[in-house]
Order: sequence, then C-alpha cells, then structure tokens
Amino acid sequence: MAYVIAEPCVDIKDKACIEECPVDCIYEGARMLYIHPDECVDCGACEPVCPVESIYYEDDLPAEHTQYLQINADFFTELGSPGGAAKVGMTENDPAPVKELESRAEAS
Repeated sequence: MAYVIAEPCVDIKDKACIEECPVDCIYEGARMLYIHPDECVDCGACEPVCPVESIYYEDDLPAEHTQYLQINADFFTELGSPGGAAKVGMTENDPAPVKELESRAEAS
C-alpha cells in the first residue's frame, strides 16, 4: 500500500483526489474515500489536492491516524480488486471503526 486516506475525510468526501488519480484507484464508501493498496501506483497526485489534508504516504501517517492503514485495507476485504473505482461506484463497505465515528455532517 502506498497512500492512505485518514479520518479527516470522514463525512467530507471532497473527491478532488478522484479526479487527479490517473489509475482510478480511489473508491467511495458511504462516509469516506479509500485508496486500493494493489491498484495505487504511488504517483502522489492525490495528496496535494485534498482540501482537508487527509491523504498520507503510508510511512508518513501521523500517530493519531495509523489505524487507517488497516481500515483502508479492510475496506477492500469484501470488495476485492475490481480494477477501477468507476466500475463500482459508491458502496456501503465502510469498516466498523468508520461507521461508528460520530457524524461530522453539518446540521441543516
């Protein structure tokens, strides 16, 4: 796995990273986005466009976000390797630690 999306993405899902990714390896869960560890080519195009600075190279994950390395991998346990996010669309596969986070959605 090269790049990992961490907690700041939860309930934000800006998706600028999806537009920048040349290999379509960023998948959408119900509450956040996930980078497929086998499809990512380590180009880093996604990292600078994230407005909430949620994308990190695996070795650069801050201590408070290290669990997202496993959470990101867990998202793909059931999904497998579909060969591109565009083929899949949004799924409800968020791992339990993400599902259980308090909602950050703005009140209407």
